[in-house]
Amino acid sequence: MDTFRNLIIILMSSVLVNNYVLSRFLGICPFLGVSKKLDQATGMGVSVIFVMLVATAATWPIQHFVLDELGLGYMQTIVFILVIAALVQFIEIVLKKYISSLHASLGVYLPLITTNCAVLGVTINNITDGYNFIESLVSSLGAGLGFLLAMVLFSGVRSRIENCDAPECFKGLPVTLIAASIVSLAFFGFAGVVDGLFA
Repeated sequence: MDTFRNLIIILMSSVLVNNYVLSRFLGICPFLGVSKKLDQATGMGVSVIFVMLVATAATWPIQHFVLDELGLGYMQTIVFILVIAALVQFIEIVLKKYISSLHASLGVYLPLITTNCAVLGVTINNITDGYNFIESLVSSLGAGLGFLLAMVLFSGVRSRIENCDAPECFKGLPVTLIAASIVSLAFFGFAGVVDGLFA
């Protein structure tokens, strides 16, 4: 029962409290670039969830059974980037072949998952936090769901921004960044919620 409770805490913390976009400020490029339309934001969020899960499933064993065993822990970042890049290329090929509409709508932002620091951050944080394989997968799932939640919420905010009459100096990127900071501040309200629920 304690194991299940710990997994729920890890999941909820990753989604709400330690949201990689809104709390740790990782993955800002796709967050700002693909959140204009709900379908693109959802597609990117689901793709990132899948990449985070598969990247964690690949990098955790590589770290523990290859890099640590051979004393090559200092190669972690380079190896993880190569693994993530290969996974994203695979996903791009699959999307292009089977879901071409999503592939076309994501456009240049799909290769951005390769350089999405949230994906790399999740894989490295799972190692540094000392999570076992299952905990790492749950943490990655929570981080991906948090990324999707942030994308979908901010997509709604941006659709409202497009229809508002902002001053000329705020139009475009300035009002988008201000809105992103307000959404980020809203997530600070979740701090302590997970500890309070499971205390």
